[in-house]
Amino acid sequence: MSVKAVLFDLDDTLLWDERSVSEAFKDTCRLGAEAAGLDADSLEETVRREARSLYETYDTFAFTKMIGINPFEALWGHFRQGEHPMFRKLEALAPEYRLNAWTRGLAALGVDDPELGKKLAEWFPAQRRKLPYVYEETFAVLDELRDTYKLLLLTNGSPDLQQEKLDGMPTLIPYFDSIVISGNFGEGKPSPKLFAYAMEQIGITADEGVMVGDKLTTDILGANRVDMKSVWINRHGIERSDEIIPTYEIKSLNELTDLLKKI
Repeated sequence: MSVKAVLFDLDDTLLWDERSVSEAFKDTCRLGAEAAGLDADSLEETVRREARSLYETYDTFAFTKMIGINPFEALWGHFRQGEHPMFRKLEALAPEYRLNAWTRGLAALGVDDPELGKKLAEWFPAQRRKLPYVYEETFAVLDELRDTYKLLLLTNGSPDLQQEKLDGMPTLIPYFDSIVISGNFGEGKPSPKLFAYAMEQIGITADEGVMVGDKLTTDILGANRVDMKSVWINRHGIERSDEIIPTYEIKSLNELTDLLKKI
């Protein structure tokens, strides 16, 4: 059966979230390093490590892992939306988490300065919000596909944070017939239930859709679980095992249009 719809992941598939986070870290760590007499790269490495470690200690961790909210998103997200009670816990925890992640990062390098930690904890979210990036080819590819296929955005994450990312790149939104955010549904990719719900939104069966994403463990595994064809965008030349096998593999979104014509 011919392909009728393309399901897209958002972060690091259409939006270049990795770059946004990286640049926000670098700017914030330059500020912190200058104030504390530290090496900026060392500070970034340490804060990233402390943030991951601290994030895993909260009783919200299992939920955030399931929904698809990573430690660095929690360094700038508000978590004010979403019906699940865990979002209220996240909302309450977020300010303390941000402060502690930066303060502990400084302390690990011998700098006991809670005031500087607070400044950096406030600076990082502000910088991240100034840095929305989209891949150079994103809009050209969507322009090519929009008249031929139904397009659906299927993204893991917090409802308000994912919406904020989209609002930061508002011209992206009109391309999609439907936008599904895992935090609104209550389960994240690779949940078959989430994929079934997404398919219902645009009226297709699994064999009529193709999932396009950059993460094997969420995008590709989820598609595999519902017997949907998948396209893995492997921009960094990662060598994968045979544990999760995509139907197709590409290095850039630019390859997608011609690939879809052959399916």
